[in-house]
Amino acid sequence: MNNFRRRDFLKSSTLFAGATLFSPYLLSCQNPNNKLNIAVIGVGGRGGANYSPILKSENIVAMCDVDDIRAKDGYEKIKSQFPNVKKFTDFRVMYDKMHNEIDAVIISTPDHTHFAPAIIAMELGKHVYMEKPLAHNVWECRTLKKAANYYKIVSQMGNQGHTTNGVRQIKEWYDAGILGEVEEVHAWIGEFNFRPGHYWTLPDSFPPPKNEIPNHLDWDLWLGPAKKRDYNPVYVPKSWRGFFDFGNGQLGDWSCHTLDGPFWTLNLGMPTEVDSYVENRINNHHFVCEKSIVTYNFPKKDERPSVKMKWYEGGFKPEIDPSWPIKELWGGGMIMVGSKNSLITGGRPNNPRLLISDNEWEEFQNNIPEQTIPRLKWGDETPVQEWIDAIKNNYLPESNFNYGADLTEMALLGTLSQRFGAKIIYDSQNMKITNRPDIDAYIKEPAREGWEYGNSIT
Repeated sequence: MNNFRRRDFLKSSTLFAGATLFSPYLLSCQNPNNKLNIAVIGVGGRGGANYSPILKSENIVAMCDVDDIRAKDGYEKIKSQFPNVKKFTDFRVMYDKMHNEIDAVIISTPDHTHFAPAIIAMELGKHVYMEKPLAHNVWECRTLKKAANYYKIVSQMGNQGHTTNGVRQIKEWYDAGILGEVEEVHAWIGEFNFRPGHYWTLPDSFPPPKNEIPNHLDWDLWLGPAKKRDYNPVYVPKSWRGFFDFGNGQLGDWSCHTLDGPFWTLNLGMPTEVDSYVENRINNHHFVCEKSIVTYNFPKKDERPSVKMKWYEGGFKPEIDPSWPIKELWGGGMIMVGSKNSLITGGRPNNPRLLISDNEWEEFQNNIPEQTIPRLKWGDETPVQEWIDAIKNNYLPESNFNYGADLTEMALLGTLSQRFGAKIIYDSQNMKITNRPDIDAYIKEPAREGWEYGNSIT
């Protein structure tokens, strides 16, 4: 496969997609016991959390990972349950050989390699579950959303909090008028813990020095569309999120959880302006900054006033209002400041609480507003089960790509402002940063030769 060119593969994949364009579920209906045939791309790390809930209910027919050591336990776990499962290193080869045997795909790879396996899967008529955040740049978000609708597949972004009772309560309480008007939102996450081999690893120098590529890793495939560079263990397997070429820092990692509640509840849409205060920039704009505050400005809509939302990281936190019955803020969370009442959650929107006295809170819990949003029958944090059920019963999950792409796009605009320490003015309709052409170039990042995509679907 050294001469394998992705653009050539896509010519053939489009032909295969034609057979399933209008009803990709046909394959599943023909499967004994109505079990779906699932391909897993990204077996190590988050992959295990995403495929584990379906080990007993569905069939895993293919598993793919570029790192045999990172994926070793997952390979063995899947193989023990499905002895005939096929193992691959390159997802393009997997699609080429097994497109007729796959109904749906679970993708749990680093942010910069989300787009390619997902877009090909949809071209082939396969349903797609994607680890959050949905994509690595705004153009990818828009294209994935349009592709999911065009190919009529069932999509889901795996931000677990969106399946919870808590996120539904936030919206129900707001809709019932409990908070009043909300013009201010604050969200924060803890400090970076930089240490070797950890989630956030700070290199000794930039660029990190060249190391020998280990035999268990296909470094070229791990890079995927990213610019070619020398291998160093500081990138992989855990700490790629700190490098903006691969991940999107803490904001990109956690916003799909922490900002999910206000984004959904207030129907925020896209900001018109995003600005950042950055403290202690470690390395130009290639690596996460140590501390920052990102400020989003969302325009007024018919149903609500304009909203200012602030994101704090690296140890920064919002000031505590004297009227709130709390003395300190925990490691990560979110506060919606209302004209009647304010609401607080943790880093995920699972357990919202009004910022009122204990007696008032007890009374409120005895008179909670009526549930107007359906709950999931599997309990909290079950996005994979929701996705599977949606495929079998012909509906879209709550965090499908229409929603997931918008939530991610909003987050990525903040990441760009943070990355460059700059104010950006955003024209959402034209998908353009109007005041900074240098930053606008990152709306659709250049891809390495062989990994390019055109603009056909947009």
